[in-house]
Amino acid sequence: MLGFLVRLLPFWIREPLVILVGTVFGVRILFMALVDGEGWVPAVIGAVFLLGAALRVRVVVHALRARRRPAPATEAELVPVTPAPVTPAVRRPVEKKPNAFAQASFAIGLFAVIGGALWIEGKLPEDGTAATGASRPAACRLDEDEELPGAYRSTPGAVTGADLCRALNGTELPELLGTPAERSVYASGTDNTAPLTDRKVAQPEARVEFETYTVELSATYNKLTVAQYAKLTTYGDGRDARKLTVLGRPALLTSDHMMKIQFDLGSGEGASGPVEQGPLARTLTVAFDGKDRGGSYDLTVWSESGLLPDDSALVDIAEAVLPRITRGARGQD
Repeated sequence: MLGFLVRLLPFWIREPLVILVGTVFGVRILFMALVDGEGWVPAVIGAVFLLGAALRVRVVVHALRARRRPAPATEAELVPVTPAPVTPAVRRPVEKKPNAFAQASFAIGLFAVIGGALWIEGKLPEDGTAATGASRPAACRLDEDEELPGAYRSTPGAVTGADLCRALNGTELPELLGTPAERSVYASGTDNTAPLTDRKVAQPEARVEFETYTVELSATYNKLTVAQYAKLTTYGDGRDARKLTVLGRPALLTSDHMMKIQFDLGSGEGASGPVEQGPLARTLTVAFDGKDRGGSYDLTVWSESGLLPDDSALVDIAEAVLPRITRGARGQD
């Protein structure tokens, strides 16, 4: 269909158009083959495009030379003709022939503008902002239709999963994790309640996933202080636990393994099994206030490969994210 439409165009528009498109595609494909290392197949394809464009250039050159060269006189034109009686000539308006050079110039200029716009668009960052290299994070996925649990309404100052996701899902998060070239591929916020509390303790959560790391931020509105939690870790394997202060508040760094659960959804490719030990995660628990009167934020980072960022990265994330947690419209209902 496209080839049929191209053949309908006048010669002086069709040929420059084919030359321009063939040259752009040929150069681009050769660039991918030679610079990006795509292999010899794209190089051959790019060379074919350029060869086709060169042949079209030769056709246009021959056509231009034919227009400029006067046609040779035939024998009939050389035989003298007896002049006929002169009759008064009727003036007719001169029909202006289309200017082939103007048409060709217009076509080339139009597609040059389109090609330039596409090239500029490809050079801009993905978020369309200034060329700072910052990429737009994935939008937070929220269940707006789900009714907010009663624990949030009965807890003064309780934030929601949307509030936590909005604070956590910032453009500086990849750089704080040590992976500045990555962008978030998934972000969500949920309005959960703490387990084994009969849905009476609000525990909102937010999760942001990257190719390398996954970051989770939660807030638990219970009476457990960070100091009490630190004592509980001494009864278990608390070798990696470390006390510190973040934003003037008591904080604790701990390590634990995530849980891995496999379900069979009827595809026949896998079977349900028991809960397995997942990758190691590092958690920074920060009290809600400097007096540690109960309740805390938990910032957890893990990766499927088992690699973890330095503890200083978790502290930097907490210092950047926690101060900007504010209650949104839903949290004030």
